[in-house]
Amino acid sequence: MKRLFVLLLLLLLLLLSPAPSSAADVIIGNDTLYSVVAGDSLQLISARLGADINTIIRENGLEVKKPLPVGLMLKVNTRKIVPRTAEKGIIVNIPAGMLYYFKNNRLETAFPVGLGMPKWRELTRWRTPVGTFTITGKEKNPTWYVPQSIQRQMRIQGKPVQTVVPPGPANPLGRYVLYTSLPGIAIHETIWPTTVYRFRSHGCIRLLPRNMEQFFEDVEVGASGELIYQPVTVAVTEAGRVFLEAHPDVYGKIDDLMSQAAWLIEERGLAEGVDWDKVGRVVRERSGAAEDVTAATEHSLRALRPERPSAAGPPAMNQETEPGNIPCFFRHSVLIFNHDGPAAPPAHQEPRPLRKKFRKTREYQEGGPTTE
Repeated sequence: MKRLFVLLLLLLLLLLSPAPSSAADVIIGNDTLYSVVAGDSLQLISARLGADINTIIRENGLEVKKPLPVGLMLKVNTRKIVPRTAEKGIIVNIPAGMLYYFKNNRLETAFPVGLGMPKWRELTRWRTPVGTFTITGKEKNPTWYVPQSIQRQMRIQGKPVQTVVPPGPANPLGRYVLYTSLPGIAIHETIWPTTVYRFRSHGCIRLLPRNMEQFFEDVEVGASGELIYQPVTVAVTEAGRVFLEAHPDVYGKIDDLMSQAAWLIEERGLAEGVDWDKVGRVVRERSGAAEDVTAATEHSLRALRPERPSAAGPPAMNQETEPGNIPCFFRHSVLIFNHDGPAAPPAHQEPRPLRKKFRKTREYQEGGPTTE
């Protein structure tokens, strides 16, 4: 009887004890200094670091007509909010252009990726779909059997129509490919590095050669994965700093990104702790880098916050348009930030359009090759 009383007392104490505080969200990257090397271009640097070209230009005062001198140090914010964690498997956030690979209950690697084009001649069939998948096979030096839809595109564009592309340097699948259970969707090396961290594929997930070589060895057949669509993400550090990351709604699925950001912030009970002017700037710029939006003082809070969306859930996705980036130096280096936050950013200046600035770069001017 005494033993039963002790057990009941312990159970009561356990139930009354406060729950452990939740762990901080995962943020990777930092304010980085990148040294330009021979052969670099803004597109390649963007692909390697998973950083927005316009932001690199603006933050470093670059003149896009001038070549990048070797040794030039560029300031780049590479912070990314990991949108979801998993015990194991692959998470790809489509608007963010990022792939996250989990192993043994921790983030193993994170890479920028290239994904499906939003539209081609008003067709949206080549958007990368959302959904769960498994890795069904791995292949080195694959042969590419060109889908009928891409053959038709070649014909319309007046290009020679290919049906089979053998292994080699002209094969868009590169040297390594991971096949998925999603029809027509593979994860593979690309022979066009400047299309990474952009939306130029026919739905497949493109990785830089050095990243794909590593990823191919790490991932086993049967690994699970999920493609998600989250253009806005929020994270809180152990020190209570609030970070916000926003990307363009590339597939036009979200009615209002500001409403989405407001709902995420309100849902987590963070509305009193953020500077809503900073929140608005991050959403407007959509640079793809996580930025500190913590309120400096109570006086810096706006008197009128955006109206909280309905408690029933986040802003609805646009159903009418439903379809039919971290380098390998982040390996094993997940950072949970605990700092006072970066200095207040400069006032936003809209970047000048880039298309006419890169006339010497055929791939950039024409939007990059779209061969798989």
